[in-house]
Amino acid sequence: MNAAAAQKATAIGLIAVLCWSCTIGLMRAVAEPLGAVGGAASLYTMAALCIAVVRGRKGWRELARWRSMHPVYLWGCGALFVVYEICLSVAVGLADDRSQAMEIGVINYLWPSLTIAFAVLWGQQHARWWLWPGLLICLWGLARVLGGESFSLSTLWLHVQGNPAAYGMAFAAALLWPSYSLLARRYGAGFNAVGLFVTWTAIALWLQWLRQDAAPMQWPGSTALQLFLAGALTALGYSCWEHGIQHGKLAVLAAASYFTPVLSALTASLLLQVLPGWSFWQGVVLVTLGSLICWWATRAPTTERSEHGAG
Repeated sequence: MNAAAAQKATAIGLIAVLCWSCTIGLMRAVAEPLGAVGGAASLYTMAALCIAVVRGRKGWRELARWRSMHPVYLWGCGALFVVYEICLSVAVGLADDRSQAMEIGVINYLWPSLTIAFAVLWGQQHARWWLWPGLLICLWGLARVLGGESFSLSTLWLHVQGNPAAYGMAFAAALLWPSYSLLARRYGAGFNAVGLFVTWTAIALWLQWLRQDAAPMQWPGSTALQLFLAGALTALGYSCWEHGIQHGKLAVLAAASYFTPVLSALTASLLLQVLPGWSFWQGVVLVTLGSLICWWATRAPTTERSEHGAG
């Protein structure tokens, strides 16, 4: 792929960061009237429809070539994608209140730094020693978010125990997305099966909704618009990210994604009309700072970059 095509793919991938910055707040807004599982199922159904409309026949032609996809990408990445989306969306819906939903969003956005850590551990990326202090700063930031003003390990543990299902699924999501991204980059081979993966996610959530004794969905006037926006942004975000990580500059995309916690917290605060305390914002900044340090640890020296033509 030439430099111009790589730059275009990188620009497309950057759109995902903007889309994801709005999804946590919209997920929670949809989950409140429709339920944790029902809201998530409706959201991914809308996302699947948006992808189908936008990609049209091109998308169907690509999916018809599913036999040509690497099994690790089709089934492995597909399973990781579905489980990740279920964990994140249901965790946001299960949050006790809107403030807790924002905390879950911060946990999810540990994935940029974890992506770098996983890439190093799996031998796909070289990094300097300060990668690990950067990761510790991210964890410190998360502790500030969850621990509140009176931070202590016992307070932190009691806070998580107050809603173990939601926090457990959020932590699982933070581990699943880096695994998906690295495997998709290695085995995707230019295919984009996000529409199929989103459809699988919707089907799995509807099956779970039918199995449980869920309360009837409520449809106030604003819910349909919020559902459409959430579905459209989810579809656009994942489609752009899939294209970007396979064809663009991963280092640039990773660096931009590290600002997602701040953007997501700001938009969620506006959408949900919640003003968290100082410890929350301090934690968000620490997560972002730690992620940037992790990214910086992977950057080659200037002389080495010039020798290898890296951007």
